[in-house]
Amino acid sequence: MASDSPPPTAEEIAYHDCLKKQGVAIVYTDYGAPRVDKSRPWNEEAHKACEPLLPPPAKPQPADPAQVTAAQKESACLRAEGVSWYPDPDPVTAQIDERRGTPEQWTALKRDHIDALKKCRPER
Repeated sequence: MASDSPPPTAEEIAYHDCLKKQGVAIVYTDYGAPRVDKSRPWNEEAHKACEPLLPPPAKPQPADPAQVTAAQKESACLRAEGVSWYPDPDPVTAQIDERRGTPEQWTALKRDHIDALKKCRPER
């Protein structure tokens, strides 16, 4: 089966091999990438032991200027609609950092500000 996903890196394979040697169940995606079997209990000791082999996180991909502008307009619109705490998007990736708000605020946004969300996110 063809996939748009890249093959696993040597670092990913080494990290997951380490976990497997520590007794962590590993499953493989359709394109052959190893992953921790999330249906099994978490093994903190194994993850700590293998942490030095963990590959570095992928660098965020820049958004195109139109996406950044749209995300900035959405943030400004939500604040104008009464969601005063809503953060600005990252100026490079256009992503909203959900750590910049409490879980309660994010829940309330979806529960109490439906009209604002519809107004400020018309394409969704």
